[in-house]
Amino acid sequence: MAIEIARNVGPARIDIAYERHGNATDPPLLLIMGLGAQLVAWPDAFVDALVARRFHVIRFDNRDVGQSTRFTGIPNYAAALLGDASTATYTLSDMAADTAGLLDALGIASAHIVGASLGGFIAQMLAIEHRARVQTLTSIMSSTGARNVGQPHPETMALFAGAPPMTREQAIERAHKGAQLIGSTALGLDLEGITERAGRAFDRGLDPASFMRQGVAVLASGDRTPSLRTLDVPALVIHGKADKLVDISGGRATAAAIPGAKLVEIEGMGHDLPRAVWPRVIDEIAALAARA
Repeated sequence: MAIEIARNVGPARIDIAYERHGNATDPPLLLIMGLGAQLVAWPDAFVDALVARRFHVIRFDNRDVGQSTRFTGIPNYAAALLGDASTATYTLSDMAADTAGLLDALGIASAHIVGASLGGFIAQMLAIEHRARVQTLTSIMSSTGARNVGQPHPETMALFAGAPPMTREQAIERAHKGAQLIGSTALGLDLEGITERAGRAFDRGLDPASFMRQGVAVLASGDRTPSLRTLDVPALVIHGKADKLVDISGGRATAAAIPGAKLVEIEGMGHDLPRAVWPRVIDEIAALAARA
């Protein structure tokens, strides 16, 4: 499927790169990816499996990654950790508004929303601030923004150490090391798929500073727990019991906050979407959509 560009999207009037998969007459399902990750981070075969379940699937590059509009500047991450997020380039509200704007550009009134990691944060914010656009909410390996849940395990800080990759080979090597650190090693790592997706992401363009800008956007947006408690959207929360980057306490807190949300905990799943869990994840998403 060819990449398309939606121009002048949302209040920020930015460009958003996206792909559409499946029959446009099927129920729309929008996939939102995580921190610094591009649309290609959703495995092609996972998308195809959703299409086979009669969804019209849209995946896209969030602002500041891939072929969507890039931003500039380096916010003060250390200050944001201490509570001063005044240097934030944007917030999760801005990213949720981009997402609503993309639906506008595509002529889609509402969709089933599935977000992973940071994408789960954005999906939650979309449901909070743009409720009419959300038919169902699925939050995967995500959290509430509260500082006392969903925190990374200390060993995962190695992910952010060292110089950013400058070559395709370095990007692939870094992706492999990251998968070994936070991936679903107990369920088997798809090293071929990791190689392919990391190479495609490098070819489409990487900006290491975008990770920091998106990370500070999270810190600047605070705790969503009180707002999540007001939601009336059909919701599903999926989290791996072996997730070291976003501790499972984040998923449990998310499900506890959203009235009526279903929590699915998956043994052996880390901070990724291993092929072994696709049937269950897709079954749960489809069942949620059917109930809605």
